[in-house]
Amino acid sequence: MFKIKKQNNKLMAFDIEMIKKVYENMPERVDKARELVGRPLTLTEKILYNHLWDGVPSQVFKRGVDYVDFAPDRVACQDATAQMALLQFMHAGKSKVAVPTTVHCDHLIQAKVDAATDLARAKTQSNEVFDFLSSVSNKYGIGFWKPGAGIIHQVVLENYAFPGGMMIGTDSHTVNAGGLGMVAIGVGGADAVDVMSGMAWELKFPKLIGVKLTGKLSGWTAPKDVILKVAGILTVKGGTGAIVEYFGEGATSMSCTGKGTICNMGAEIGATTSTFGYDASMGRYLRSTNRADVADAADKIAPYLTGDPEVYANPEEYFDQVIEINLSQLEPHLNGPFTPDLATPISKMKEEAIKNNWPLQIQVGLIGSCTNSSYEDISRAASLARQVAAKNLKTKAEFTITPGSEVVRSTIERDGFIDTFHKIGATVFANACGPCIGMWDRDGAEKEERNTIVHSFNRNFSKRADGNPNTLAFVGSPELVTAMAIAGDLGFNPLTDKLINEDGEEVMLDAPTGDELPAKGFYAEDPGFQAPAADGSGVQVVVNPTSERLQLLAPFDAWDGKNITGAKLLIKAFGKCTTDHISMAGPWLRFRGHLDNISNNMLIGAVNAYNQKTNSVKNQLTGQYDAVPAVARAYKAAGVPSIVVGDHNYGEGSSREHAAMEPRFLGVKAVLVKSFARIHETNLKKQGLLGLTFANEADYDKIQEDDTINFLDLTEFAPGKPLTLEFVHANGTKDIILANHTYNAGQIGWFVAGSALNLIAAGKA
Repeated sequence: MFKIKKQNNKLMAFDIEMIKKVYENMPERVDKARELVGRPLTLTEKILYNHLWDGVPSQVFKRGVDYVDFAPDRVACQDATAQMALLQFMHAGKSKVAVPTTVHCDHLIQAKVDAATDLARAKTQSNEVFDFLSSVSNKYGIGFWKPGAGIIHQVVLENYAFPGGMMIGTDSHTVNAGGLGMVAIGVGGADAVDVMSGMAWELKFPKLIGVKLTGKLSGWTAPKDVILKVAGILTVKGGTGAIVEYFGEGATSMSCTGKGTICNMGAEIGATTSTFGYDASMGRYLRSTNRADVADAADKIAPYLTGDPEVYANPEEYFDQVIEINLSQLEPHLNGPFTPDLATPISKMKEEAIKNNWPLQIQVGLIGSCTNSSYEDISRAASLARQVAAKNLKTKAEFTITPGSEVVRSTIERDGFIDTFHKIGATVFANACGPCIGMWDRDGAEKEERNTIVHSFNRNFSKRADGNPNTLAFVGSPELVTAMAIAGDLGFNPLTDKLINEDGEEVMLDAPTGDELPAKGFYAEDPGFQAPAADGSGVQVVVNPTSERLQLLAPFDAWDGKNITGAKLLIKAFGKCTTDHISMAGPWLRFRGHLDNISNNMLIGAVNAYNQKTNSVKNQLTGQYDAVPAVARAYKAAGVPSIVVGDHNYGEGSSREHAAMEPRFLGVKAVLVKSFARIHETNLKKQGLLGLTFANEADYDKIQEDDTINFLDLTEFAPGKPLTLEFVHANGTKDIILANHTYNAGQIGWFVAGSALNLIAAGKA
């Protein structure tokens, strides 16, 4: 059994005293908030009001309007984003992190052969980065989870998440911890540095979306289908600025890890986070993962860890939007391709595939990832894998499994599931993100052939999994993906369709079954945790000045107090421009700790509105077309500022702050778009960039390729006051464009100082 949290030889949850303090404060603060608001409270409101920076609530905050300072309980970082976050933290002048913080090595392990081979290769290739993260963690009091320990969100759910808590993490899928009743929010590294440095964390008080779940899941339908359905309803931006709170009999009937799956993919609807109220399933999960002390403490204040009964009885009175889903009638879904909100019930998939000319043959089925790698997920998928032999079938597609943690992997190995998967020819990858984030060295992907894959991951943007723009990826539950891989046919509906076995007989797959939690308990000989030194003052953190992987940071320049003039248009991005387009992952992950090197991927995936090409923009200094980073570097070398223009929901996707730091580093002064994804807009602000939106979206069409841009009133930059930009066209004509912004006084201070970190380092934040 894994035992890594001991106090006086008694098994204890990590940070149990902190958790008890949160629970100790909660009744008084929630009662005061209820009194101030003058009505019953949602769970979300209870958690937010209990985590105000100033302590006991003294005012009511307006949803979607007021910026509020919060005091999160903890911070989590994955290895790709932790590098830049910790490089920034080293400039903050602190000797130790102010709140419990962890680093998880999960992004830099490429999936290619199998778990052992791939992990060994990663330790060799990224040893410099792992050593850096290990030493920085050791020095500053940060818990370190070694390569192979597991994916950050699964490890957090198993060890750190707790009902009623608030955490931030440098990954958009931090929201996974909502499955244990937290308000857990994905942020950029600069936000994490604020909290690690002991500063308040600022968030606009969110709007609230309530999702009422009635009925009960059964048969082929899984928790994944709930969020796939919600994504189809709300789209990739429908949750922007809101927290989604799930409730109802359907919610309480679901497993804790199933709730985590739903919350995890809430990132795909743009939601700030998602959460569920504390219930028996969470208590069972806490006790099963050796946190009975947390469950006992939560039980004592259980009414404060869920929404008030009046809220759930009349949700329309308390939420800004309410969605109702009957789980008893919900059908399994497959979402995609190329966007996670294109939702198709499995009964309609064959029809849609034929209509859209999607390749029906499935090449690969992939299960696991941070979204769907629980014991329950794997056991239900294994129940289908066992039917391959029992019904004399043959798996038609390649099949892979990515366990979420060493604890889950060890447990499913002990319980025979890995052997079951091996018998159908499956490959078990390392406990890491792997194909879900593009870290998949897929044979033949370089040929860019049009093909179909199905997976239980969360995102399916173009090139996301294997780098092939012609791979059509469809998102489903692990059990549905397993069935589809067995059939090898995108048009297969396991609820109604038969398969022909090796004897030529017609057979049907039985509905999946599985256990919520392992009957023998979870097991791991070595979960992979490294505790930090009690006193890190003597620990040395060394960065080789010639390294291509790591680079110490220099502060960005402060604003000179003048209007920005003579700026050139770097790119006018056409259509969807996610953080994958702005700063690709995959092979670029190796440069996440080296700002100069990774800046060579800036906006190379964005489509230029003028020639409909990627990574091809006009250099106004030469009149020639070149790569976006090359043109940006040419402008920077010439002392010419530049701006980026974009479409709706710009910066959708990952929390990666590199997508903001790279433009800042290469001389971009402003990003002007129709609308922003929440995390990316905040990241731009933190790095001292101007994140602006068109007051009139039609003005996007007025911007021409050879434009020179002048700010006319930046010297009067103030909260609530739009900025005026002059676009001078090549023929001498001009367009005056009004740009809105959401900067408050403190955020304008970041811009003036050159970045939020500059203020922290100066002791002025």
